[in-house]
This record gives sequence, C-alpha cells and structure tokens, in this order.
Amino acid sequence: MDLREMVAFQTILEEGTFSRAAQKLNYAQSTITNQIQRLEKHIGVQLFKRGWDAELTSAGRVLAAEIGKLIQHWNDVSELAKGLQQDEIGSLRIGGIESIMDGVLPNALRAFHAHKPKMTCQIAMGNTDYLSRLILQDELDFAICGEPADGASFYFEPLFQEKISFVVDRKHPLCEKVDISFLDILGYSVITGGPTCLYYLYLAKQLSRYEAAPPRLNTVSQISAIPHFIKQTLDVGVVLASTLLIPEVKRIDVELQDPFILVGLLQPRGRAYPSASSKELLISIIREEIGSPS
Repeated sequence: MDLREMVAFQTILEEGTFSRAAQKLNYAQSTITNQIQRLEKHIGVQLFKRGWDAELTSAGRVLAAEIGKLIQHWNDVSELAKGLQQDEIGSLRIGGIESIMDGVLPNALRAFHAHKPKMTCQIAMGNTDYLSRLILQDELDFAICGEPADGASFYFEPLFQEKISFVVDRKHPLCEKVDISFLDILGYSVITGGPTCLYYLYLAKQLSRYEAAPPRLNTVSQISAIPHFIKQTLDVGVVLASTLLIPEVKRIDVELQDPFILVGLLQPRGRAYPSASSKELLISIIREEIGSPS
C-alpha cells in the first residue's frame, strides 16, 4: 500500500465515480482501477462493489472512515524523514564545564536554534574527567572542557585559557599582603574543586614541590559554590578567573608559574553522527561565541 493508492481511494469517495476521480487526478481511468485493485490486494478485502457506481462494501466503509487519518500520518512520516535527511530534526548531546554555562553555551544555543529550530539539545555539566567518560560511553557528542590526561581516544581543539584564581574573605589577613607567594597560601586551609578537576590536579602538583602542606585541603564539586564556603573564614578558595564572586570575598594575586588551563572542544575519534552538519554548525557558533578562529 502506498500513498498514491490511498489518494486514489479518497478521491473516488470525494468525486463519486472512478471516471471523475481519474479526471481530477489527471490519470487514465484504467490507472485508477489498477490502483484500487492493488490497494484491495494489499489489505486483502474488496472495497467497492463491482459496477458502474463507486459503491463501497462494508470493508470499504471502514477504510473510508479512516483514510484521511492514514494519509495525514503518511505525510507526517514523510516530512519527518525529509527533516532527518536534511539534518533539521534530531538531537545533540553536549557537555560543558561549569564556567561556560553562564554565557558561552546558552548564547550559542540561542543562535543555533535560530537556524535549527526543530533540533533538541541535551546538556550535561561536569568536570573534564566526568565529561570525557560520558563521551567514551557514547552519552555525549562533544564537550567544552579541559584536555584529559589520557587523550588517545579523543580529538581536543584548544579554544581559550582559564586562569587559576585564589579568593578569600575580605577580612582575611592575606588581603593586606603584597606579593603573595604560593607558600603563603599553605599557612591556611584550602578549598578547591573535586579531586578529578584539572585545576585540582595542577594544585596538587604545586603542593608536591613544598614540604609544608595546608592544615586542611577540602573539596567542593561545584566550583561556583566555593566563595560561599570561604566567606567569614580564614580558608583560601581556589577557583577560576571566570568564577562569579559574592560581595563578601575578593581575589588575591598569588605568584604561580603558568597558572592557566586549556579549555576546548573535546570529541571522540572516528565516530559517525546522524546529525553531523548540525553538530558542526553548533561547534562553529561556539567558536564564534568564544572568539576563537575557525
């Protein structure tokens, strides 16, 4: 059963005879007759009583009541297939570290949906370790994050640098100090991101170079929450330069060698996508939003 056979059946109902239906559809009457015979063969019942008039059988009356819905469903499925073929319909699964969720990704998605209004997007937030695992498990198409330690399974395209930043309560003694060294930090308890955060690993590497250690090294998985934990305390928070601060805390300048972390597009190697052109469009918009050359 195909669409032409169903349209022929519906047109006979509307016009009342095979001949007028053939005339309306610009077919020979034999073509209409053949289409109805094929339709009857496909569904296994006779639809019209044989004769000059287009008189329906009982089975024909059942089909007549549903033919409009069947044709509409056929058209809907056809449009869906065309949309998929043209990469207009589908879903993208995107991951991002916390710092790009306030502006970069929301702005990019608004611009993307202006071009692809029927595409849906699923967003996951986490650190680089978490997002890279989701990519390997085929739960993300790509992510904006740092470069994983084991990059053999990925293609990483650097886009910008995030600077490691230190924050303290505004009444903290370090606020009065000039030329703060990393060793000065070690006299206070430190709060940083989770153990799998890239900047936590950077901090751990720095700590390994000193015999002294902070009294406590606490971790908070959500970096944006760290300023709330250090207010009204003597703790030092380790965040990123893009982290929004609350009025009670301020940044302090700490001497560090190369305090930068690369952030970029992380994609799996050798994986095909049903929405490849939409994926590339969104990535190009993200590049523009960040200000990186293509």
